[in-house]
Amino acid sequence: MLRLLLLLIVLTAHAQDIEPRQVPYKITPQDTLDLFIFAPNQSTSPTSAIVFFFGGGWVRGNPSQFFEHSKYLASRGMLAICAEYRVYSKHGTTPFECVEDGKSAVRWIRSHADEYGINPQKIVAAGGSAGGHVAACTALIDGFDDQSENLSISSKPNALVLFNPVIDTSEKGYGSEKLQGRETEISPVHHVSPGLPPTIIFHGTDDTTVPFENVERFCSLMHAADNSCELVAFEGHTHAFFNYGRFDNKPYFETIAAMDRFLVKHGFLSDRQ
Repeated sequence: MLRLLLLLIVLTAHAQDIEPRQVPYKITPQDTLDLFIFAPNQSTSPTSAIVFFFGGGWVRGNPSQFFEHSKYLASRGMLAICAEYRVYSKHGTTPFECVEDGKSAVRWIRSHADEYGINPQKIVAAGGSAGGHVAACTALIDGFDDQSENLSISSKPNALVLFNPVIDTSEKGYGSEKLQGRETEISPVHHVSPGLPPTIIFHGTDDTTVPFENVERFCSLMHAADNSCELVAFEGHTHAFFNYGRFDNKPYFETIAAMDRFLVKHGFLSDRQ
C-alpha cells in the first residue's frame, strides 16, 4: 500500500500541468453552466469519462473541489470533467434543479462522445456530499429531466464513485428540511432496484453530517437487489475527509488509490503494468 501511495503522489505531481478546458453545456433561466474538461495526455480513443459534482449542501460549492482528482485521472488516460450545477446561494434553486442539472451533464457528455473520443457506455458519475447525491440520482432517480433536451439519449451513468454522499434525504439522513414534504422523491436509498451500475462509496465512520448508517443501509439494499456496491470505511474520519489539501492528504491518496482499483476492476481504466 505504501508503494502505491508513493506512486500516486508522483503521478499527482506530474499531472499538475494538465489544465481544464471550460465548455458551456446548459443554459438555464438563472445562468449558463459550464464543464471543466481535463483531457488525457495520450491520444488513445475511445476513452472512458468521469464527471464530478461538488459538495456544499445544494447551497454553495465550486467545481474546483475535484480538480486534483480530475488531473490524476486524466494522467491515467481517462477524460475527467468537473461540472457546474445550480445552487441556492447563487441561483435561488432547490435540490430538484441540482438533480436535473446532473442528468443534463451526463446526457451532454454522452451526446458529445464522438467529439471527445469517449466510449458512451463508459461514463462514470462521481461527487462528494450533495454532489455525491447528484451523481447517485443520475443513476437511481427517474424523471427530473430537462424537457428541452434529447431524452432519447440516456442520462444514466455506467458506474458511480461517491464520497460521503447524501444518500437518504428523509429525516434519517440529510436535507429533509430543504425538500418541503417531498423528502423521498430524490432520496437514492428509497429508489434502489436491480440493474444499477457498480458503485463505490468512501465514508468516514464519524461523519455527523451524513450518518454512516445511511451508506451502510444503502449498500445492504444494493446487495439485496444483486447490484455491486463497495463501501470503504474510514475509521474515525468526519465529513469531507477526502478533499485534497486537507491535513496531510493521506485520506485523499487512499481514496484515489481505491478509486483507481475500482475503475480498473470494472474496465474504465487500464491496469498498470
